[in-house]
Amino acid sequence: MAEGFSGGCLCGAVRYESTSDPQLTGHCHCVDCRKSSGTGHCTHLVVAEDGFSCSGELKYYDHPADSGNMVSRGFCPTCGCAVLSRNSGMPGMIFSRASSLDDPEVAKPQMIVYASRAPSWDHMNPDLPSFPEMPDQLPGAEA
Repeated sequence: MAEGFSGGCLCGAVRYESTSDPQLTGHCHCVDCRKSSGTGHCTHLVVAEDGFSCSGELKYYDHPADSGNMVSRGFCPTCGCAVLSRNSGMPGMIFSRASSLDDPEVAKPQMIVYASRAPSWDHMNPDLPSFPEMPDQLPGAEA
């Protein structure tokens, strides 16, 4: 597979590209991810900000995570599509939403976080490492 990936919002006003593959891809069942996705979890691709570019306007909604870190969720102001987020506890990293990928097969989930908050109807791959909450350090996501 060639390095990198691309994606964008539903209406096409926001586009992004990463020149490198994700350092980590994971599912998150925290309340914020569930509510912002409209379903049982979000799947994020974690990539270094250098080598990531985004065009078009994003609006951000900031909300503190359980850790106290501020999470800024970027969405298209026209179609409302969730595109990416940033976490103040991981500066220099981008968390792009797998739901916004041009090729969804780029996402190869490696872990599940906040599994204790997963709704019973949102079944995950039982072979993935699963954490009841957020681990202190995400494997593979060192900046």
